[in-house]
Amino acid sequence: MIKKVNKPKALKKGDTIGVVSPASKPGNEEKYFKGIKYLEAEGYSVKLGRHNLSIHGYLAGDDDARVADLNDMFADPEVKAIICSRGGYGVPRILHRLDYELIRKNPKIFVGYSDITALNMGLLAKAGLVTFSGPMVAVEMGQGINSYSEKSLWNSLTNTNGSIELKNPENKRLKIIKEGKAEGRLIAGCLSVFSAILGGSYVPDLEGAILVVEDVGEVPYRLDRYFAQLRLNGILDKICGLILGQFIDCVPDEDDTASLTTEEVIEDYTQDLRIPVIAQFAYGHGSVKLTLPVGVRAEMDTAEPIVRILENPVNP
Repeated sequence: MIKKVNKPKALKKGDTIGVVSPASKPGNEEKYFKGIKYLEAEGYSVKLGRHNLSIHGYLAGDDDARVADLNDMFADPEVKAIICSRGGYGVPRILHRLDYELIRKNPKIFVGYSDITALNMGLLAKAGLVTFSGPMVAVEMGQGINSYSEKSLWNSLTNTNGSIELKNPENKRLKIIKEGKAEGRLIAGCLSVFSAILGGSYVPDLEGAILVVEDVGEVPYRLDRYFAQLRLNGILDKICGLILGQFIDCVPDEDDTASLTTEEVIEDYTQDLRIPVIAQFAYGHGSVKLTLPVGVRAEMDTAEPIVRILENPVNP
């Protein structure tokens, strides 16, 4: 398991936030610019990646361009945090090209989810960097971030006071699948992206970790395949706890009358586990979401039930 992590410094009003597009170009430029204005209204300066709006098929510029923007942001002493414009496609194809020694020497807040999961994993595995799986500029920030998601985001990026309770909204209760208590490093991301990079050196050691997964728009048979990858790679035997976030629009095709449901797939893969398992955690592609610091110590306890970060995710 990861023995030591590299924490970024807490964000402060007036700091400069870099915005990058490591995967796809923002699908809606109006939302992209609204997201930038949101950050400025919150009291931050904004520096934009040179290729954020470039187009190379479904990518925001070619691989050289997107790698350069990421390395440049980590190298820039003015930039204190980096937030992705959106997810989409393309991060796994540049993981091997990033300057991880540069990143290790310049730890900064890094925020994103969905396809950005590959970066959350790679930065932790290769540079020990604690990152944040949370809202993005041209998505939540650009469409009007709700107060629940907003509070969780800024609390995660500025909290130096120790533990953080990750509470679901009052109207959304956690579902207990397997009872128990666990403590370990929190590893969180999009299941399909996480599965795509399994087996390589860009996935952190999950021995004794609490794993949080979610997804969107995946039919049950594909989710079945991803969970099988977790099992066959020994992940379900290594982790000490499993948390299932939002699985949005993960339903069978209309003409598929013989499909299992997502709930049945999850039951098949969790029924024999001897670790705590909870579901319906407010994390994922939905507009109402928690921001999760990836790589810090956390605990889960089904008796309360509660998920809690046990250390400040950022340094003073």
